[in-house]
Amino acid sequence: MSQLSRGGVTLSYDEAGIGDPPIVLVHGGMVNRTNFAPQLQHFSGRHRTVAVDLRGHGKSDAPQQDYTIAGFADDVAWMCRELNVSKPVVVGHSMGGLVTIEVAARTPDLPAAIVIMDSPVVPPAWFVEALRPLVAAMRTPAYRDAINQFMGGFIGFADHSDRRTRLLNDMMAAPQQVTASSLESYIAYDSVAAAAACKVPVLYISAGMWFTDVNRFKELCPQLVTAQTVGSGHYHQLEVPDQVNAMIDRFLVTALRPSR
Repeated sequence: MSQLSRGGVTLSYDEAGIGDPPIVLVHGGMVNRTNFAPQLQHFSGRHRTVAVDLRGHGKSDAPQQDYTIAGFADDVAWMCRELNVSKPVVVGHSMGGLVTIEVAARTPDLPAAIVIMDSPVVPPAWFVEALRPLVAAMRTPAYRDAINQFMGGFIGFADHSDRRTRLLNDMMAAPQQVTASSLESYIAYDSVAAAAACKVPVLYISAGMWFTDVNRFKELCPQLVTAQTVGSGHYHQLEVPDQVNAMIDRFLVTALRPSR
């Protein structure tokens, strides 16, 4: 693990490998960079690969502040500049997918392409409404029970109860203020504007539930390519990493192929 300091806030990350394009991995809410351990191992064989801990998560500092998608994206872009990571493919899971598309919208010259995994980018109305009770519960003493009940329904690892339990324990160990503030930003985030502003190649990988209105997303972002994993829950990058890694490998070949 390595660390950078931004304005007195420590931001942690893992880095391995060499080669272009570099890959930057952005985890989802309540978890940390280890949620991309299989991808760090896989892609570092041919690419410079960086897995970040967003502020408030993992080994990064968790100051008392608002935690917003825009703020997370600003940190990721800053870390790329500090580390001289040029034209990366930024890969984000769940909340990290929102951070990833915000990076593309806010700093259009930074990424070469982005990969969004099971994220509510241009979400259907049913998903936003389903999240509201969870978001409200995050400011109550029973927030851990709410996380367990909500996430338990689609976390995956049905045949690996120990791994499922570890993931849930990681989520419930996250600071309440960070989780509450992040989820409030998550539900309020204007992903429609970000999708319309995104001009780089985009791959969206669903675990099957489709937390996005694909048709609307495609209207806003015509370069969008979609894919779906088979036989996994929401954390498909951990549960079926071979499927996820193969999809991203192929996307890198097709999306970044030099024009003739």
